[in-house]
Amino acid sequence: MKDKKICLLHTGGTIGMTRSERGYVPKEGYLGEMLLGISDLTVPGMPKYELHELSPLLDSSNMAVSEWNRIGGKIAELYDEYDGFVVLHGTDTMAYTASSLSFMLENLDKPVILTGSQIPLCEIRSDGRDNLITSMLIAAAGEVREVCLYFGGKLLRGNRATKMSADGLIAFDSPNLQPLAEAGINIRYLPTQKIKKSGEPFRFAPFSEVPIGVLKVFPGINFSLFNVVMTEKLKGVVLETFGAGNIPGEGGALLPIIKAAFSAGAVITVCSQCPQGTVSLGAYAASSELVEAGAVSGYDMTTEAAVAKLYYLFSKGYSKEVIKEKMETDIVGELTKSTAN
Repeated sequence: MKDKKICLLHTGGTIGMTRSERGYVPKEGYLGEMLLGISDLTVPGMPKYELHELSPLLDSSNMAVSEWNRIGGKIAELYDEYDGFVVLHGTDTMAYTASSLSFMLENLDKPVILTGSQIPLCEIRSDGRDNLITSMLIAAAGEVREVCLYFGGKLLRGNRATKMSADGLIAFDSPNLQPLAEAGINIRYLPTQKIKKSGEPFRFAPFSEVPIGVLKVFPGINFSLFNVVMTEKLKGVVLETFGAGNIPGEGGALLPIIKAAFSAGAVITVCSQCPQGTVSLGAYAASSELVEAGAVSGYDMTTEAAVAKLYYLFSKGYSKEVIKEKMETDIVGELTKSTAN
């Protein structure tokens, strides 16, 4: 382990924030000072590390496509220099970034672990210290060579994770896939479905600024309001439906809007509002019309993964029909299609 070298990539977020008159804020150079005060980082058994700090540091609520590309590009730039990567990130959009990196880091064969904290390292009760140290050990071990999210004792597949708590120290879960590892007295790696490796060399596939939208169905929703949003400029839509893919009123005003968006070139992917379970279009009459309108099933994908996957596929330049097919196909462990059968 001592011969392994880890890249700590600091993007911002609570873990490295400091106090200010306006509350916690990111401060360049501050995290490096804090790390020097953690003696455990230099004890035998810990890997060597080097800190790379992106500028400007951001609260994760400000993350967008350009920031995902910046993080992915930095990992690609340093890929041959390190045995693994730990990305320090804010919790609010960590699952979105983890999902995005899982697609854009094609043929990844090294650990990339996203982590952070709910309480800054500058505070006495910070959960950041354990999250950081354990993530570094997992990255150095190389047992799991994919994009992961570690938080609160659980290592989750990055594109299966979602934030479940705004203030709990166990902030993330992976409702449709068991953890890849659990950290107790020992770090125990679990027999989880592996991502198929292509054998192709690693490459970085940045995202384009593609117009993507998310529409959440709720009782009494006035779909006609979305006519303005569903224009020919919108390329991808993640539709969060009830249960296994159901919509109210057997479609009502929604189906014509979806048909129009589909005809204009948009890909509509149906995900469930339920954290656990899968979409099964056509299982109920209330969802069968979505298929007729051109929508595809997201199966058990999280909304975060579905959004990232749409960005990825459109950025690859695929046709609408190819994108529809690939949205229903597992690429990097983001969905389990068999659960719908």
